[in-house]
Amino acid sequence: MHPQPVFCYVALGSNLGDSLAYLNKAVSSLQDDPHIDDLSVSSYYQSKPHGPQDQPDYMNAAVSFKTSLDAEKLLDLLQSIENKNERMREGVVRWGARTLDLDLLFYGAEEIHTKRLSVPHPRICERAFVLLPLSDLGADLKVDKKHTIKDCIANLSESDLDDISPILTRENKGNH
Repeated sequence: MHPQPVFCYVALGSNLGDSLAYLNKAVSSLQDDPHIDDLSVSSYYQSKPHGPQDQPDYMNAAVSFKTSLDAEKLLDLLQSIENKNERMREGVVRWGARTLDLDLLFYGAEEIHTKRLSVPHPRICERAFVLLPLSDLGADLKVDKKHTIKDCIANLSESDLDDISPILTRENKGNH
C-alpha cells in the first residue's frame, strides 16, 4: 500500500469481441475496487490499429483515479481485470488484436523503470489513441518536464489524427 493516495492515468483499448462491453466492464471493475477512488472516464474513441493492419479497429478510452495501491499492485489489478475479460497473453502477435488492454500511463509524478513496468509510459506522445482520451481528462497534464498532452497532440501528424474519432463522448454515454 502507498502511504498517500496517488493520482493515476490508465489507457483502455479493445478490438476483439464486444469492445464496448469490455471497456465498460473494465471501468466497472475499477469503480468497484476498494483501492480506487474518484474515477473519471474519457470519451470513447475508435482508432485504426497500431501495428498489424489485418485486425479490427480499436475502441479506446482513458481513466484517471486515486489509489492507495503501490504501482506493482496496481499493475497486478489491471492485469487481473484484463484476464477476467478473456485477455490472451500466450502466442499472440505484438500489437495484435485483444479483448482488453489496460496500460498504466502515469503513477503520480513517479518515474518507474522495472522489468514489468515503465511509467510514464514511454510512447505516450506518439499515439493519438492514447493522447486524445487523455486530453479529455486533462490537456495540461505534464508528460515530461517540457511537454503537456496538448503539446504532444499538436506534434501529431494529420494522418495520425485522421485515424481516430470519438464514438461515445462523456456527455452521451452516461456513467460509462
